[in-house]
Amino acid sequence: MGESMTGGRAVGAGQGWTWIAEGFALFKKAPGIWIAVVVILLVIAIVLAFIPLLGAVASFLLMPVFVGGLMLGCRTLQGGGELELGHLFAGFKEQTGNLLVIGALAIAGWVIVMLPMVAIVGTGAIVAMMRGDAAGAAALGGSFLLAWLVAMAISIPIYMALWFAPALVALQGLAPIAAVKESFVGCLKNVAPFLIYGIVLLVLGIIAAIPLGLGWLVLGPVTIASIYVAYRDIYGDA
Repeated sequence: MGESMTGGRAVGAGQGWTWIAEGFALFKKAPGIWIAVVVILLVIAIVLAFIPLLGAVASFLLMPVFVGGLMLGCRTLQGGGELELGHLFAGFKEQTGNLLVIGALAIAGWVIVMLPMVAIVGTGAIVAMMRGDAAGAAALGGSFLLAWLVAMAISIPIYMALWFAPALVALQGLAPIAAVKESFVGCLKNVAPFLIYGIVLLVLGIIAAIPLGLGWLVLGPVTIASIYVAYRDIYGDA
């Protein structure tokens, strides 16, 4: 990617829907493997959840490695090859260190999100205890609302910086810092399609959760595949 290609290219707003539609097309090419991938990831997540603190850290560190491997699988599938369960672990063979760094950057990002939340809610709790009346309770409620708004404001740029980072590392070999910068700029250039993309995924996510969450066996793979489709649309594929 040359200097003039920083952040990839801007695409039309309608591409937000196209990314999901083409992601579903990739899912249909290997539905059984995709569902198996989601089940394996779920099992891994459940196992790690039983490990206090270290499990959460491992989840953050490993997720970009898994996603990077699946980006390689999507490229193979798009090129007419076959998606294999091994693609889920392909990130442990290529760019492993850089993908782990992306995970570490994700941890740092969410620490940045949590610190002001804790400070705001903590201050509200202190005020509530000192007052001990309805105004104090209102202050506590207001602190939760303010903490949520601040978290949302900080989270959005973090999501932007991380969204394409595993794909850029796994598929183009970018260094971690360069990948998060490219991801942020690429998302910034495409606010309109991402708005449509996000709204559609939100609606589909609600629908997928209704039948005991079983819809995520399809929507999960479609979302992962749509990341690859959007990456390819914005950055091209090397």
